Amino acid sequence: MTKKKTISKWRRLDNTANIFPVIASESMSQVFRVSVTLKKEVRPELLQQALEDILPHISNFRVRLRRGLFWYYFEENTKIPVVQKETRYPCRYIDPYSNRQFLFRVTYYERRINLEMFHGLTDGMGAADFLKALTCRYLQLAEGEEGAEFSGDEKPVFHKFFVEDSYLKNYQNIPHRSYSSRPAYRLEGHYLPVGISQILHIYADLKELKKVCHGHGVSITKYLAAVVIWSIWQEYLEGKAWDQPVVLNLPINLRAFFGSDTMANFFAVTMIGCLFKEPDMDFDHLLGIVSRQMDRKIAKKRLEECISYNVSNEKKWYLRVTPLVIKSIVLKLVFRLKDRAYTMTLSNIGPVSVDERYQDEIERFHVIIGVSRRQPVKCTVCSYGEEVVITFASVFSDNHLQRGFMDKLHEDGISLRVEGNDPSAARKRDMYPRVRKVLVRQKGGEAKASRMVKRVGRTGGTIARGTKEYLGGDRDLKEELKRRLHV
Repeated sequence: MTKKKTISKWRRLDNTANIFPVIASESMSQVFRVSVTLKKEVRPELLQQALEDILPHISNFRVRLRRGLFWYYFEENTKIPVVQKETRYPCRYIDPYSNRQFLFRVTYYERRINLEMFHGLTDGMGAADFLKALTCRYLQLAEGEEGAEFSGDEKPVFHKFFVEDSYLKNYQNIPHRSYSSRPAYRLEGHYLPVGISQILHIYADLKELKKVCHGHGVSITKYLAAVVIWSIWQEYLEGKAWDQPVVLNLPINLRAFFGSDTMANFFAVTMIGCLFKEPDMDFDHLLGIVSRQMDRKIAKKRLEECISYNVSNEKKWYLRVTPLVIKSIVLKLVFRLKDRAYTMTLSNIGPVSVDERYQDEIERFHVIIGVSRRQPVKCTVCSYGEEVVITFASVFSDNHLQRGFMDKLHEDGISLRVEGNDPSAARKRDMYPRVRKVLVRQKGGEAKASRMVKRVGRTGGTIARGTKEYLGGDRDLKEELKRRLHV
């Protein structure tokens, strides 16, 4: 009797996702994290069970990345991901040929559940919905509902887990503008070794923040964007005139504008900034500039132009028939040109809500975006209940930008509390596992620290685990040879 050959399902990457596999690497991971802190310590066996329970309902995340002749594509992954305890720094590179070939990882530490996601798979809203589904299932199991099934009204979140390329769906052949490639001011400082980042969480009271924003007549995002730009000007440029603008890269969730529920990427980026020609500008004047820019740029017409520009490039016949190896070179060059047009990223995913049944079991949510030498500082914002969490991720050993940011909030009457990891200036650091202290990039310190990391990564235990993974089928030797030999 002949054995029937199974054919794996596959799908294309969305329009925005095409760039991420090309530029992702150990030094620039393109990974972000959404995490939830519970009121009780995480039980790993229940978290593993919860992950296995929800995976059949979210097939769009149960995929692996494949290289085609013209584009990358997603293929169904029938393996089972493994939940692990967090032991390293957040937002590390997810090697598509390891991690059982999944493009996300689930880790835990004490009371926190972390979902780290490769950006090619989804954006912040998609990852937040995934994490909420995982958390709700975990809490069900923790309450002793092992036999509870996802059916009928008991699976309110899973109707959202479908994928469409909403860029293509909402594409219109209209006049459009290309992105600016004018160089913006670039942040500089003493770097931490590659793979190590400084994480600082700033907690603010939502009512206090809203009161300040209401007094200025602006939204929370406008106010925080202006504070970030102001802090860069004061801390890095010392409040002086400068010939390069300070520009924020601001991701915009397009779902509300176009009525989409896709779980693929569906966001656009807009550049918000200021060219400081005069040294006597006050904060209110800067806030007015930022507010008017956002009103003008975050409008449906401008966002339609953005979609038109992105999709029109993908539809060009000569680009479609160009082999991927050539596309990759071109896309990397285009990315470098656009990457130099902004100073840093600020992303606000807004309020995170969960089913009322589980609200009392959850303390807060965090969002972190991976940083690199080319993108050294990023800021994210989210809120849960009456608390706003503002997170800075940085590859610098200093944190004077973060201090300037907090000083401005304090000046406006907003009380703050901070937490972070070992390299940060936060007094409370027990929310992350303790990681080996490292030297910064000064007088050979970085090279020494990198050698230490390499030696640690080549221990007998690591080799034994790798051999066990190959023999157990957790790692595909054929795929590993393809990656190593570039076949």
